[in-house]
Amino acid sequence: MHIGIAADHGGFNLKEQLLSELQDMGHTVIDFGALSFDPADDYPDFVIPLAEAVAAGKVERGVAICSSGIGASVAANKVAGVRAALIHDAFSARQGVEDDAMNVLCLGARVTGPSLALDLVRIFLQASFSDAERHRRRLAKVEALEKVPALREQEGSDP
Repeated sequence: MHIGIAADHGGFNLKEQLLSELQDMGHTVIDFGALSFDPADDYPDFVIPLAEAVAAGKVERGVAICSSGIGASVAANKVAGVRAALIHDAFSARQGVEDDAMNVLCLGARVTGPSLALDLVRIFLQASFSDAERHRRRLAKVEALEKVPALREQEGSDP
């Protein structure tokens, strides 16, 4: 699988560990940074390019890491077509893909240890969208929300 991975300084060490493990598992991994530890860097600088690559289909799935995982999740979800979630447990890692077509897994390096993080990533990558009608219907409603600002701009209406 083609996977993208990104982290700021808070997730840098975990990203490096996961990157190595994913490559050892045979995945093609694109590292969106940080490429070195810099305590002054900012998660959007790495997470947004990852999210854009996922939305454009340049990578199949993404893994975004920061200290808590919250900032990475918030940033990734600003990109249309991305369905990112902060995950702490195996059920959510699987169910997020099966029911909600989650395509970016977010992790908090200060709250999720490397062993659990690797397990969650494995589960995330092995899961497949169920394609059930109810899940397609719900996703269509979410995708419609992504188009609302563009429609307002076209209509010339104020937010």
